[in-house]
Amino acid sequence: MSIQLLHKWAGALLIGTGIFATSAAQAADVFRVAYAGSMGVVMDRFIGPAFAKANGVEYQGIGQGAYGLARQLEGKLLQADVFVAITLGPIDILKKAGMIGPAVPVASTQMVIVYSSKSKFVSEFEAAAQGKKPWYDVLQTPSLRFGRTDPATDPQGQNIIFSMLLAQTYYKQPGLADQILGGYQNPQQIFTEPSLLSRLEAGQIDASSGYLSAARSHHLPFIELPDEINLSNPEMDAKWYKTVQFSIKLASGKEATLNTQPLVFYATVLKESKQPALAERFVQFLQSPEGQKMLADNGYSPPKGGPIK
Repeated sequence: MSIQLLHKWAGALLIGTGIFATSAAQAADVFRVAYAGSMGVVMDRFIGPAFAKANGVEYQGIGQGAYGLARQLEGKLLQADVFVAITLGPIDILKKAGMIGPAVPVASTQMVIVYSSKSKFVSEFEAAAQGKKPWYDVLQTPSLRFGRTDPATDPQGQNIIFSMLLAQTYYKQPGLADQILGGYQNPQQIFTEPSLLSRLEAGQIDASSGYLSAARSHHLPFIELPDEINLSNPEMDAKWYKTVQFSIKLASGKEATLNTQPLVFYATVLKESKQPALAERFVQFLQSPEGQKMLADNGYSPPKGGPIK
């Protein structure tokens, strides 16, 4: 074998090794945040890019229903460095699995009814938003298409049911929840969280459940609900919000009875994070004045309550 040929092979081997090493280094630099799907705008357009630029890393956001994400993380079907969920339910799943440390509140929100500016019922929605017409009457209009997320995998899917159950008591409208929702797990109304507001923006559905934060982030029109229904007031939690509960079948096939939880966003570092120091820094960034301003600018309210240890 000639010396020249040996040199070529050696060079090719070095180049190949260099490519592999570079790819491995790049993969290690990817910083993954799994977050409640309604946070897509603020996470992927503002907080994620700002943090990535300041720390010289590649940010990757994974937005889905928070319960579904928690189950994927628990089952080792998904790898992430930080988990940001709304309500304590998804956090509890990972806490029981021993996969997280403390979880800290970083923001809060409230339930609203979001509607499409392309809907043929837009004038009725506008009247309801101005208090001139009951919003629950509008949602019972024949042929109106209402969307929500799956209560088996997403907190928002559960929270709209709680809101409707509270509404039927608050407004003295027996059976209101079933009349609007058509059953807790009505497949005709249920969509994945990332696609729900996209369908609304495109006019594929007329109205949907939503968080005030997400409606403002997407610049969508919405109908505000009173504190007695919107799940935002901690002072009403024990004596009022928790007067309602319901049972559904989870993705595992088991039946669960669910109770209300405060609409607070919690952030926590995953113990299997490949970059734990960076993950801690990200949680601190969410709590910092800069991070809080980004959240506030995108419609989020200040955090409520203390850390979960």
